[in-house]
Amino acid sequence: MHLPGVNNLVAVASGKGGVGKSTVSVNLAVALSQLGLRVGLLDADIYGPSQGTLLGIPPGTRPQVKDKLLQPVTAHGLQCMSMSLVTSASTPVIWRGPMASGALQQLLTQTRWGELDFLIVDMPPGTGDIQLTLAQRVPLSGVVIVTTPQEVALLDARKGIEMFRKVEVPILGIIENMSLHICSQCGYEDAIFGSGGGAAVAEEYGVALLAQLPLNLATRQQSDAGYPIMLADPDCDTSRALMAAAEVVAAKATRVAGPAINIIDD
Repeated sequence: MHLPGVNNLVAVASGKGGVGKSTVSVNLAVALSQLGLRVGLLDADIYGPSQGTLLGIPPGTRPQVKDKLLQPVTAHGLQCMSMSLVTSASTPVIWRGPMASGALQQLLTQTRWGELDFLIVDMPPGTGDIQLTLAQRVPLSGVVIVTTPQEVALLDARKGIEMFRKVEVPILGIIENMSLHICSQCGYEDAIFGSGGGAAVAEEYGVALLAQLPLNLATRQQSDAGYPIMLADPDCDTSRALMAAAEVVAAKATRVAGPAINIIDD
């Protein structure tokens, strides 16, 4: 199968779960769309897909099939495909690694994405089969690493960076999530997960620190409501930081990728 017309594939990855990678992925995709780019979003977290919820896609929505290809579901201007669109919300995916990797390849190559400037891939956490499948089978323009400042998250973020470097995927930068907690009542700022961790890892590996995002109630509320913070409050600190990150990602990935990608699944 072919995947024509997609100019840039950018993975958003994390070494461990719980750092807000999926929330960053959807808002980064929205930010790129707001730059006037054509953007798709592939939820590659086969075991724990969440993009259907984050985009507010109604439960039970299923992609249409045309000429044996899945048609992505459009939400907030993004072309989306996710395991959550082909399974029920309460159905666990109980598969070994090769089956999950095969499912990812099907979602990627058997979806009619159309003409896209960027396809953002929300990766599962870790450095396992799915990460290797994507890195080795498709020409990624680069990867964005999401972490928190906490040392246990930074340890795994380093592993993620090392893995992508081994398979020669460019590291576009690091986004440090939950950098500060800002009290909604008094505005007091508290670095509850530590401070400076993302900047230290970025300096250690010679990559860009793309953004430092605060931990706030509005982001969580808008995520649960299926209306990303980039749309709900484009002028807040989080949205401005994500827009700045999107501008850097767009510039770096375009330089790396060159001509449109054409993938053959053999």
